[in-house]
Amino acid sequence: MEQDRKSHQMILIFFLALYIISIGFMGWLLRPFFSILVLAFVVTGVFTPIYRLLLKKMKPGAASGLTCVIIFLVLFIPTLLFAGIVVSEAVGFLDMVNKAALPDQIRTFINNSTLLETINQHIDDYGIVISGAEITQAASQIGQFVGGFLLDSGKAVVSNVLSFVLNFLFMVLIIFFILIDGGKLVDYLVDMSPLPQDQDEKLVAKFKDMSGAVILGNGVCGLAQGILGGAVFALFGLPSPFLWGVVMGILAFLPIVGIGVVFLPAAIIMFIQGKIATGVFFIIFYSILSFSVEYVIKPKLVGDRVQMHPLLVFLAIMGGLKIFGILGVIYGPLIVTFFLTLADIYRASYKAIVEA
Repeated sequence: MEQDRKSHQMILIFFLALYIISIGFMGWLLRPFFSILVLAFVVTGVFTPIYRLLLKKMKPGAASGLTCVIIFLVLFIPTLLFAGIVVSEAVGFLDMVNKAALPDQIRTFINNSTLLETINQHIDDYGIVISGAEITQAASQIGQFVGGFLLDSGKAVVSNVLSFVLNFLFMVLIIFFILIDGGKLVDYLVDMSPLPQDQDEKLVAKFKDMSGAVILGNGVCGLAQGILGGAVFALFGLPSPFLWGVVMGILAFLPIVGIGVVFLPAAIIMFIQGKIATGVFFIIFYSILSFSVEYVIKPKLVGDRVQMHPLLVFLAIMGGLKIFGILGVIYGPLIVTFFLTLADIYRASYKAIVEA
Protein backbone atom coordinates (compact mmCIF):
# COMPACT_ATOMS: atom_id res chain seq x y z
CA MET A 1 0.00 0.00 0.00
CA GLU A 2 2.82 2.39 0.96
CA GLN A 3 4.62 1.39 -2.22
CA ASP A 4 1.57 2.25 -4.35
CA ARG A 5 1.21 5.63 -2.64
CA LYS A 6 4.87 6.50 -3.33
CA SER A 7 4.47 5.33 -6.90
CA HIS A 8 1.44 7.59 -7.39
CA GLN A 9 3.36 10.52 -5.86
CA MET A 10 6.28 9.98 -8.25
CA ILE A 11 3.92 9.81 -11.22
CA LEU A 12 2.18 13.01 -10.07
CA ILE A 13 5.49 14.83 -9.57
CA PHE A 14 6.71 13.71 -13.00
CA PHE A 15 3.44 14.77 -14.63
CA LEU A 16 3.48 18.19 -12.89
CA ALA A 17 7.06 18.75 -14.02
CA LEU A 18 6.08 18.01 -17.62
CA TYR A 19 2.98 20.17 -17.27
CA ILE A 20 4.96 23.14 -15.91
CA ILE A 21 7.53 22.76 -18.71
CA SER A 22 4.74 22.70 -21.30
CA ILE A 23 3.22 25.87 -19.75
CA GLY A 24 6.63 27.54 -19.99
CA PHE A 25 6.99 26.59 -23.67
CA MET A 26 3.41 27.73 -24.33
CA GLY A 27 4.15 31.08 -22.71
CA TRP A 28 7.35 31.38 -24.73
CA LEU A 29 5.41 30.57 -27.90
CA LEU A 30 2.73 33.18 -27.20
CA ARG A 31 5.11 35.83 -25.84
CA PRO A 32 5.40 37.74 -29.18
CA PHE A 33 1.61 38.10 -29.22
CA PHE A 34 1.12 39.06 -25.56
CA SER A 35 0.17 42.69 -26.28
CA ILE A 36 -2.20 41.66 -29.07
CA LEU A 37 -3.89 39.06 -26.86
CA VAL A 38 -4.39 41.49 -23.97
CA LEU A 39 -5.79 44.16 -26.28
CA ALA A 40 -8.04 41.58 -27.95
CA PHE A 41 -9.58 40.58 -24.62
CA VAL A 42 -9.99 44.21 -23.52
CA VAL A 43 -11.58 45.31 -26.82
CA THR A 44 -13.80 42.22 -26.79
CA GLY A 45 -15.11 43.19 -23.37
CA VAL A 46 -16.06 46.63 -24.66
CA PHE A 47 -17.79 45.44 -27.87
CA THR A 48 -19.51 42.38 -26.37
CA PRO A 49 -22.82 44.29 -25.84
CA ILE A 50 -22.92 45.04 -29.58
CA TYR A 51 -22.25 41.36 -30.36
CA ARG A 52 -25.05 40.25 -28.04
CA LEU A 53 -27.44 42.72 -29.67
CA LEU A 54 -26.58 41.40 -33.13
CA LEU A 55 -26.81 37.82 -31.88
CA LYS A 56 -30.55 38.27 -31.40
CA LYS A 57 -30.99 38.74 -35.15
CA MET A 58 -28.32 36.51 -36.72
CA LYS A 59 -26.10 33.49 -36.19
CA PRO A 60 -22.98 33.69 -33.95
CA GLY A 61 -20.52 33.69 -36.87
CA ALA A 62 -22.32 36.50 -38.70
CA ALA A 63 -22.80 38.53 -35.52
CA SER A 64 -19.13 38.17 -34.61
CA GLY A 65 -18.03 39.08 -38.15
CA LEU A 66 -20.20 42.21 -38.23
CA THR A 67 -18.92 43.21 -34.78
CA CYS A 68 -15.34 42.87 -36.06
CA VAL A 69 -16.18 45.11 -39.03
CA ILE A 70 -17.51 47.74 -36.61
CA ILE A 71 -14.31 47.43 -34.53
CA PHE A 72 -12.23 47.92 -37.69
CA LEU A 73 -14.14 51.07 -38.68
CA VAL A 74 -14.21 52.51 -35.16
CA LEU A 75 -10.58 51.80 -34.18
CA PHE A 76 -8.33 51.11 -37.17
CA ILE A 77 -8.98 54.04 -39.53
CA PRO A 78 -9.12 56.74 -36.79
CA THR A 79 -5.92 55.37 -35.19
CA LEU A 80 -4.00 55.56 -38.48
CA LEU A 81 -5.16 59.12 -39.20
CA PHE A 82 -4.60 60.09 -35.59
CA ALA A 83 -1.00 58.79 -35.61
CA GLY A 84 -0.19 60.65 -38.81
CA ILE A 85 -1.37 64.00 -37.43
CA VAL A 86 0.46 63.41 -34.12
CA VAL A 87 3.73 62.72 -35.94
CA SER A 88 3.33 65.84 -38.07
CA GLU A 89 2.66 68.15 -35.11
CA ALA A 90 5.27 66.45 -32.90
CA VAL A 91 7.92 66.99 -35.57
CA GLY A 92 6.99 70.68 -35.79
CA PHE A 93 6.96 71.05 -32.00
CA LEU A 94 10.37 69.35 -31.58
CA ASP A 95 11.76 71.48 -34.39
CA MET A 96 10.57 74.59 -32.55
CA VAL A 97 12.21 73.37 -29.32
CA ASN A 98 15.50 72.37 -30.97
CA LYS A 99 15.76 75.65 -32.90
CA ALA A 100 15.39 77.56 -29.61
CA ALA A 101 12.11 79.14 -30.73
CA LEU A 102 10.32 77.86 -27.64
CA PRO A 103 13.11 78.88 -25.19
CA ASP A 104 13.18 82.33 -26.79
CA GLN A 105 9.42 82.70 -26.30
CA ILE A 106 9.71 81.68 -22.64
CA ARG A 107 12.67 84.01 -22.13
CA THR A 108 10.65 86.85 -23.61
CA PHE A 109 7.75 86.08 -21.24
CA ILE A 110 10.08 86.18 -18.25
CA ASN A 111 11.87 89.38 -19.31
CA ASN A 112 8.56 91.18 -19.88
CA SER A 113 7.12 90.13 -16.54
CA THR A 114 7.88 90.90 -12.92
CA LEU A 115 6.43 87.58 -11.80
CA LEU A 116 9.81 85.83 -11.38
CA GLU A 117 11.21 88.78 -9.46
CA THR A 118 8.21 88.75 -7.13
CA ILE A 119 8.58 85.00 -6.53
CA ASN A 120 12.31 85.37 -5.74
CA GLN A 121 11.54 88.10 -3.21
CA HIS A 122 9.31 85.71 -1.28
CA ILE A 123 11.67 82.72 -1.35
CA ASP A 124 14.92 84.63 -0.88
CA ASP A 125 14.68 84.13 2.90
CA TYR A 126 15.04 80.37 2.34
CA GLY A 127 18.22 80.77 0.32
CA ILE A 128 16.51 79.80 -2.94
CA VAL A 129 16.80 81.80 -6.15
CA ILE A 130 15.13 80.82 -9.42
CA SER A 131 16.72 82.15 -12.59
CA GLY A 132 15.11 82.64 -15.94
CA ALA A 133 17.71 80.33 -17.52
CA GLU A 134 16.68 77.50 -15.20
CA ILE A 135 13.00 77.89 -16.10
CA THR A 136 13.85 78.05 -19.81
CA GLN A 137 15.99 74.90 -19.60
CA ALA A 138 13.33 72.99 -17.64
CA ALA A 139 10.61 74.00 -20.11
CA SER A 140 12.78 72.93 -23.04
CA GLN A 141 13.49 69.54 -21.45
CA ILE A 142 9.77 68.97 -20.77
CA GLY A 143 8.94 69.98 -24.33
CA GLN A 144 11.56 67.60 -25.75
CA PHE A 145 10.30 64.74 -23.56
CA VAL A 146 6.61 65.24 -24.45
CA GLY A 147 7.26 65.77 -28.14
CA GLY A 148 9.73 62.88 -28.32
CA PHE A 149 7.39 60.45 -26.54
CA LEU A 150 4.46 61.22 -28.84
CA LEU A 151 6.70 61.27 -31.91
CA ASP A 152 8.06 57.81 -31.12
CA SER A 153 4.56 56.46 -30.40
CA GLY A 154 3.16 57.88 -33.62
CA LYS A 155 6.14 56.81 -35.74
CA ALA A 156 5.76 53.27 -34.39
CA VAL A 157 2.41 53.19 -36.19
CA VAL A 158 3.11 55.30 -39.28
CA SER A 159 6.60 54.01 -40.13
CA ASN A 160 5.50 50.39 -39.73
CA VAL A 161 2.13 50.57 -41.44
CA LEU A 162 2.33 47.00 -42.75
CA SER A 163 3.21 45.64 -39.31
CA PHE A 164 0.43 47.69 -37.71
CA VAL A 165 -2.13 46.45 -40.27
CA LEU A 166 -1.10 42.81 -39.80
CA ASN A 167 -1.16 43.09 -35.99
CA PHE A 168 -4.55 44.80 -36.05
CA LEU A 169 -6.01 42.18 -38.39
CA PHE A 170 -4.55 39.46 -36.15
CA MET A 171 -6.20 41.11 -33.14
CA VAL A 172 -9.54 41.27 -35.00
CA LEU A 173 -9.21 37.57 -35.89
CA ILE A 174 -8.67 36.73 -32.21
CA ILE A 175 -11.66 38.89 -31.26
CA PHE A 176 -13.81 37.04 -33.81
CA PHE A 177 -13.22 33.70 -32.07
CA ILE A 178 -13.33 35.15 -28.54
CA LEU A 179 -16.79 36.58 -29.21
CA ILE A 180 -18.03 33.17 -30.33
CA ASP A 181 -16.15 30.86 -27.93
CA GLY A 182 -15.03 33.25 -25.17
CA GLY A 183 -17.44 31.71 -22.67
CA LYS A 184 -16.10 28.23 -23.36
CA LEU A 185 -12.52 29.48 -22.98
CA VAL A 186 -13.26 31.08 -19.61
CA ASP A 187 -15.04 27.93 -18.42
CA TYR A 188 -12.06 25.81 -19.53
CA LEU A 189 -9.54 28.04 -17.70
CA VAL A 190 -11.71 28.11 -14.57
CA ASP A 191 -12.03 24.33 -14.68
CA MET A 192 -8.24 23.93 -15.08
CA SER A 193 -7.45 26.30 -12.22
CA PRO A 194 -6.75 24.67 -8.84
CA LEU A 195 -8.43 27.61 -7.09
CA PRO A 196 -12.01 27.27 -5.86
CA GLN A 197 -14.61 28.30 -8.42
CA ASP A 198 -15.74 31.39 -6.52
CA GLN A 199 -12.16 32.73 -6.45
CA ASP A 200 -11.68 32.09 -10.18
CA GLU A 201 -14.96 33.85 -10.90
CA LYS A 202 -13.84 36.80 -8.77
CA LEU A 203 -10.60 37.12 -10.79
CA VAL A 204 -12.49 36.98 -14.10
CA ALA A 205 -15.10 39.49 -12.90
CA LYS A 206 -12.44 41.95 -11.68
CA PHE A 207 -10.59 41.71 -15.00
CA LYS A 208 -13.80 42.44 -16.92
CA ASP A 209 -14.70 45.33 -14.61
CA MET A 210 -11.26 46.94 -14.84
CA SER A 211 -10.96 46.53 -18.62
CA GLY A 212 -14.41 48.10 -18.98
CA ALA A 213 -13.46 50.92 -16.61
CA VAL A 214 -10.23 51.62 -18.49
CA ILE A 215 -11.91 51.80 -21.90
CA LEU A 216 -15.37 53.14 -21.09
CA GLY A 217 -14.47 55.27 -18.09
CA ASN A 218 -10.95 56.56 -18.62
CA GLY A 219 -10.90 56.04 -22.39
CA VAL A 220 -14.11 57.84 -23.28
CA CYS A 221 -13.55 60.59 -20.71
CA GLY A 222 -9.93 61.01 -21.79
CA LEU A 223 -11.01 61.26 -25.43
CA ALA A 224 -13.61 63.89 -24.55
CA GLN A 225 -11.15 65.96 -22.50
CA GLY A 226 -8.48 65.70 -25.20
CA ILE A 227 -10.87 66.81 -27.95
CA LEU A 228 -12.31 69.70 -25.93
CA GLY A 229 -8.90 70.79 -24.64
CA GLY A 230 -7.36 70.70 -28.10
CA ALA A 231 -10.34 72.62 -29.50
CA VAL A 232 -9.86 75.37 -26.90
CA PHE A 233 -6.15 75.60 -27.76
CA ALA A 234 -7.01 75.87 -31.47
CA LEU A 235 -9.71 78.48 -30.75
CA PHE A 236 -7.20 80.73 -28.97
CA GLY A 237 -4.47 80.21 -31.56
CA LEU A 238 -2.01 78.21 -29.44
CA PRO A 239 0.57 76.18 -31.38
CA SER A 240 0.16 72.41 -32.01
CA PRO A 241 -3.42 72.12 -30.67
CA PHE A 242 -3.85 68.52 -31.88
CA LEU A 243 -0.60 67.49 -30.20
CA TRP A 244 -1.62 69.07 -26.89
CA GLY A 245 -5.06 67.52 -27.22
CA VAL A 246 -3.36 64.10 -27.39
CA VAL A 247 -1.24 64.96 -24.36
CA MET A 248 -4.37 65.98 -22.43
CA GLY A 249 -6.16 62.81 -23.54
CA ILE A 250 -3.34 60.72 -22.04
CA LEU A 251 -3.03 62.86 -18.90
CA ALA A 252 -6.80 62.53 -18.35
CA PHE A 253 -6.16 58.90 -17.35
CA LEU A 254 -4.23 60.15 -14.33
CA PRO A 255 -6.17 61.02 -11.19
CA ILE A 256 -5.01 63.91 -8.98
CA VAL A 257 -3.25 65.83 -11.81
CA GLY A 258 -5.06 65.11 -15.09
CA ILE A 259 -5.27 67.79 -17.79
CA GLY A 260 -4.36 70.44 -15.24
CA VAL A 261 -0.70 69.68 -16.05
CA VAL A 262 -1.31 71.37 -19.42
CA PHE A 263 -4.14 73.83 -18.73
CA LEU A 264 -2.77 75.51 -15.61
CA PRO A 265 0.67 76.33 -17.11
CA ALA A 266 -1.14 77.56 -20.25
CA ALA A 267 -3.25 79.86 -18.04
CA ILE A 268 -0.09 81.16 -16.32
CA ILE A 269 1.46 81.90 -19.72
CA MET A 270 -1.67 83.82 -20.68
CA PHE A 271 -1.39 85.87 -17.48
CA ILE A 272 2.29 86.60 -18.18
CA GLN A 273 1.38 87.77 -21.69
CA GLY A 274 -1.19 90.09 -20.19
CA LYS A 275 -4.14 88.09 -21.54
CA ILE A 276 -5.94 88.05 -18.22
CA ALA A 277 -9.39 87.18 -19.60
CA THR A 278 -7.98 84.21 -21.56
CA GLY A 279 -6.09 82.94 -18.49
CA VAL A 280 -9.21 83.18 -16.34
CA PHE A 281 -11.23 81.37 -19.01
CA PHE A 282 -8.64 78.56 -19.11
CA ILE A 283 -8.88 78.06 -15.34
CA ILE A 284 -12.69 78.14 -15.33
CA PHE A 285 -12.91 75.81 -18.35
CA TYR A 286 -10.45 73.35 -16.78
CA SER A 287 -12.32 73.38 -13.45
CA ILE A 288 -15.75 72.79 -15.02
CA LEU A 289 -14.48 70.10 -17.40
CA SER A 290 -12.54 68.19 -14.74
CA PHE A 291 -15.35 68.36 -12.19
CA SER A 292 -18.03 67.23 -14.64
CA VAL A 293 -15.90 64.33 -15.91
CA GLU A 294 -14.61 63.08 -12.56
CA TYR A 295 -17.79 63.49 -10.51
CA VAL A 296 -20.63 63.23 -13.05
CA ILE A 297 -19.74 61.41 -16.28
CA LYS A 298 -17.14 58.88 -15.11
CA PRO A 299 -19.16 57.59 -12.10
CA LYS A 300 -22.14 56.98 -14.40
CA LEU A 301 -20.01 55.06 -16.90
CA VAL A 302 -17.99 53.02 -14.40
CA GLY A 303 -20.30 52.91 -11.37
CA ASP A 304 -19.05 51.10 -8.28
CA ARG A 305 -17.51 48.18 -10.16
CA VAL A 306 -13.91 49.35 -9.71
CA GLN A 307 -12.72 50.96 -6.51
CA MET A 308 -9.02 51.77 -6.34
CA HIS A 309 -7.19 54.50 -4.46
CA PRO A 310 -6.38 57.46 -6.76
CA LEU A 311 -2.68 57.36 -5.80
CA LEU A 312 -2.49 53.68 -6.72
CA VAL A 313 -4.16 54.37 -10.08
CA PHE A 314 -1.66 57.19 -10.65
CA LEU A 315 1.33 54.94 -9.88
CA ALA A 316 -0.11 52.08 -11.97
CA ILE A 317 -0.53 54.28 -15.05
CA MET A 318 2.82 56.07 -14.67
CA GLY A 319 4.62 52.75 -14.16
CA GLY A 320 2.73 51.24 -17.09
CA LEU A 321 3.69 54.13 -19.38
CA LYS A 322 7.35 53.81 -18.40
CA ILE A 323 7.49 50.02 -18.92
CA PHE A 324 5.00 49.38 -21.75
CA GLY A 325 4.76 52.76 -23.50
CA ILE A 326 1.37 54.14 -24.52
CA LEU A 327 -0.34 50.78 -23.83
CA GLY A 328 0.72 51.12 -20.19
CA VAL A 329 -2.48 53.09 -19.51
CA ILE A 330 -4.25 49.73 -19.99
CA TYR A 331 -1.67 47.26 -18.68
CA GLY A 332 -0.82 49.17 -15.48
CA PRO A 333 -4.33 49.16 -13.95
CA LEU A 334 -4.93 45.56 -15.05
CA ILE A 335 -1.76 44.36 -13.32
CA VAL A 336 -2.62 46.24 -10.12
CA THR A 337 -6.19 44.88 -10.22
CA PHE A 338 -4.86 41.33 -10.57
CA PHE A 339 -2.56 41.86 -7.57
CA LEU A 340 -5.25 43.46 -5.38
CA THR A 341 -7.76 40.70 -6.20
CA LEU A 342 -5.23 38.02 -5.24
CA ALA A 343 -4.47 39.98 -2.07
CA ASP A 344 -8.19 40.02 -1.18
CA ILE A 345 -8.45 36.28 -1.81
CA TYR A 346 -5.37 35.66 0.35
CA ARG A 347 -6.76 37.69 3.25
CA ALA A 348 -10.15 36.01 3.03
CA SER A 349 -9.09 32.39 2.47
CA TYR A 350 -5.42 31.73 3.14
CA LYS A 351 -4.06 34.18 5.70
CA ALA A 352 -5.44 32.20 8.65
CA ILE A 353 -3.91 28.99 7.25
CA VAL A 354 -0.47 30.60 6.83
CA GLU A 355 -0.52 32.11 10.32
CA ALA A 356 -1.72 28.89 11.98
